[in-house]
Amino acid sequence: MNDNAHNPMQTRLAELAENLIERFADLGCEVDQAHAEVTLVAPPGKLLEVATALRDEDDFLFEELIDVCGVDYSAYGMTEWQTRSAPNSGFGRGVDRSKELEFDEEKRFAAVYHLLSVSNNQRLRVRAYVNTERPIVPSVIGIWRVADWFEREAFDLYGILFDGHPDLRRILTDYGFIGHPFRKDFPLIGHVEMRYDPEQARVIYEPVSSVEPRTLVPRVARDDNRYAREESQQQAAEDASDA
Repeated sequence: MNDNAHNPMQTRLAELAENLIERFADLGCEVDQAHAEVTLVAPPGKLLEVATALRDEDDFLFEELIDVCGVDYSAYGMTEWQTRSAPNSGFGRGVDRSKELEFDEEKRFAAVYHLLSVSNNQRLRVRAYVNTERPIVPSVIGIWRVADWFEREAFDLYGILFDGHPDLRRILTDYGFIGHPFRKDFPLIGHVEMRYDPEQARVIYEPVSSVEPRTLVPRVARDDNRYAREESQQQAAEDASDA
């Protein structure tokens, strides 16, 4: 028997996924259903058409845009923290960060939209991948007006451009800020630092000199059941090999 028959939420998610596939597959969209969520991946060139349909058509009616954010997928799924070999107390050094970031040039960045349908009591994530050289997607302000500041934030932090935005400028960083701080190749100490210069009687910007770049690994607890079980299994395997 289908497990969805016993889970109304899973049934609703499956129905939403099926409706999305039927409606948008011809537009080059893909649908993923995992972890009690549905995600629609839309080509940037079709984003406005897809978004308009998601807002207006009866099967969807996503009247509200909850959030727009950017994502940098370089080194996605990789880690730089030595969690299993870190010491039990204090802090340990991070792993070597000299390796180049690995990513798909056509899918390094993505603009992600979180939608809510009050009418149909359902939620949806829409993702539009953009390439490294021209990270541009059309602005959805004409569909959901609330996207204004959300898109400015994604531009400020990730450098994603929203074509058609009426006032695409930084919203969180300072006026003279250089770069986009949420990109994974952005240095943790930044490029410039600011201080007040009493001789000039104003705030000035200078290349960073007072901060030494370093990476620390947070302390990792070792006394919970997961690690105890792993150590017990490892010891048992070693005993068996010695026998």
